[in-house]
Amino acid sequence: MKSTPTGATQTRAVVYCRISQDRTGAGLGVDRQRQDCEALAERMGWEVLEVYVDNDVSAYSGKLRKDYRRMLADLDEGKATVVIAWHTDRLHRSPTELEEYINLSERRGISTHTVQAGTIDLSTPSGRMTARILGAVARQESEHKGHRVARARQQKAMAGEWAGGVRPFGWGVPTGEMRKKVDQKTGEELEEPELDMTKAVPEEAEALRYWTDEILSGGSIRSLVKWAADKGFQTTRGNSISHTDMREMLLRPRNAGIAVYRGEEVGKGKWEPIVDEAKYRAVCAILKDPARTTTPGAQPKWLGSLLYRCGRGECPEYVYVTQSGGRRYPSYRCQTGHGGGRRAEIVDQHVEDAIVERLSRPDAHELLEPAPDGVDVVGLQAEGEQIRMRLRNLAGKYGAGEIGDMQFAVASDTARAQLEGVTRQLARAATADPLAGLVGAPDVRAAWKGMDLERQRTVLRALVEVTLKTPRPGRMPDGGYFDYDAVVFVWKRS
Repeated sequence: MKSTPTGATQTRAVVYCRISQDRTGAGLGVDRQRQDCEALAERMGWEVLEVYVDNDVSAYSGKLRKDYRRMLADLDEGKATVVIAWHTDRLHRSPTELEEYINLSERRGISTHTVQAGTIDLSTPSGRMTARILGAVARQESEHKGHRVARARQQKAMAGEWAGGVRPFGWGVPTGEMRKKVDQKTGEELEEPELDMTKAVPEEAEALRYWTDEILSGGSIRSLVKWAADKGFQTTRGNSISHTDMREMLLRPRNAGIAVYRGEEVGKGKWEPIVDEAKYRAVCAILKDPARTTTPGAQPKWLGSLLYRCGRGECPEYVYVTQSGGRRYPSYRCQTGHGGGRRAEIVDQHVEDAIVERLSRPDAHELLEPAPDGVDVVGLQAEGEQIRMRLRNLAGKYGAGEIGDMQFAVASDTARAQLEGVTRQLARAATADPLAGLVGAPDVRAAWKGMDLERQRTVLRALVEVTLKTPRPGRMPDGGYFDYDAVVFVWKRS
């Protein structure tokens, strides 16, 4: 950096660097931008106080640029009088942002210098006009590129091809070839394995099938998230699978070989489906059911919590487990205070014994609900595809001005209602009976113990209603103090 004469004050400057998916004009990583900007500062004899970096953030997208906002705040506090950037499009691609920057520059006497476009004098009308013209050109380039990218993705989606992006869980088998990519942080050209996005990754595909079957059998997303963590499965970004991740993966049309563009199904994809379409539709119907609890809070830790009924007199409440009130052990009680003596672990074990005994009988298979009669899965799938095609045609006609608002709204509402009916029919055909994993098992108790608590509770809901009546006082005929006769079973299937 150039030396400053004794007694002279050195000009205070800051550097701003940004790179995003749009590498227009530069193709440079932030490190190379920084080097060029600092070299400019050295030539001019300016002192660089700080370098602000927003990496992999587009100025055009409207997403928050944290370091850019921090720089503006510092400039407003008088930290520097010069801003250096590689090009004006690194600073702004939004007219609104540019006007805010112009106002700040005028108010605080800030000058802007770029490596590629020279000095932008925002203190003069001609300088501000130049900045606005450069900003408009940069925005047009972004919009044009965005249109080209969107059109290319649409064409690929309509053709059932992979349109790019983050590798979806379940697909992407290495081909043995390598492909080049630009590192967004450094701008360096790297190599990474080429993936065949039409081929399923075996272990991930098996996980998707297992998760689908578990939901169809009454399992919860919470239990699947725990299962994935226990088995070491992660997202394709290398993160732990969250509740949101699991739900999104289960609802992804790609699982059933369906191509999507902007959230709308556009036809069959040219990749291996992992999940049968009927099962996929059933999972969608279950997870999107408005009656399904999406924020359950704390999960029950006992089999009958909020499932067993209180049988004290005419009490209509369900019971839960508490150890309050000086009790030595967890007990079932209801909101009105009924309880006491109904020891939770003994009640749950008694209910488990009753369920296992009933499902171990030779006639247990008669408890299974019969498969829906007359459900033509293939026909329903074809009907659903026809309805979706009709919706796409309606959207096209509406966009072309061939039909009006009212006609489009009525026709699309009708088609969506029909599609919902088809989806529900497919769900009925694919949803598994919660008892299916127990009936016919070589060891029913072992199969029961192998289920997580949520699955056990699903079986309980489907099979029997348990009511906890007022227990008799004193010692029982078996010598103990627990009144088993006060636990009343009403079987829902006989």
